[in-house]
Amino acid sequence: MKTSLLWPALAALALSGCSVGHTEYSRAALEHVDMSVTGIPTVLGLGILGTTIPLTPEYSLTAAHVATTAVQRVKAYHPYCDVAIIYHKNSPETLAKFRTSKVGEPIKMYGYSFISAMPVESSGVNLARTAITNKWNKKPCMAMASNAGVVQGMSGGAVYNADQTIGGVIVGYSHEISNVRSKQVILKDVSLYIPYGDFKHWLEKNIGQTTLTPPDHA
Repeated sequence: MKTSLLWPALAALALSGCSVGHTEYSRAALEHVDMSVTGIPTVLGLGILGTTIPLTPEYSLTAAHVATTAVQRVKAYHPYCDVAIIYHKNSPETLAKFRTSKVGEPIKMYGYSFISAMPVESSGVNLARTAITNKWNKKPCMAMASNAGVVQGMSGGAVYNADQTIGGVIVGYSHEISNVRSKQVILKDVSLYIPYGDFKHWLEKNIGQTTLTPPDHA
């Protein structure tokens, strides 16, 4: 498979509000992600809800903006991507497997809905790499844009490749991605996640694991 090209583009990241694309209730999500709640997640906005990914028996992975409100202690924040490791007791058999996917590959996203507090999933394909700049993301962090659906509360959730490896961490969505130079809109209403390749070495360093990634597919 050819190496994906990086779009000279910038996404305006949305971390709250409504949603993009289609999501649906998913029992499978219960097997892939956990819910992080502070307060009471309701339509009235009385609480904060996010999603976390079981990583090892001791740690989980999530978005940094979710980790700041999580009940669990934070072990490490990524220096320039919206990703964090939190202390969380998981099954003794837990050992997440990761693989960075390419543009054009199919993916599934798993998380929890803030409105319903129910597990949800969505399906789509990777569309393009893009820069995102805000409080939680800065150079050289790059996100992957996809047409999989995202609803508020799914931030910190898992992006799964077709081979059941984890491809990244959901961080939000954007209503449009524009070319930096021409200002032309390239994509509309896309979900955004941080690909594994952008936090691989940081993750291995902070959890003392170097064997999480199976060999890349040809």
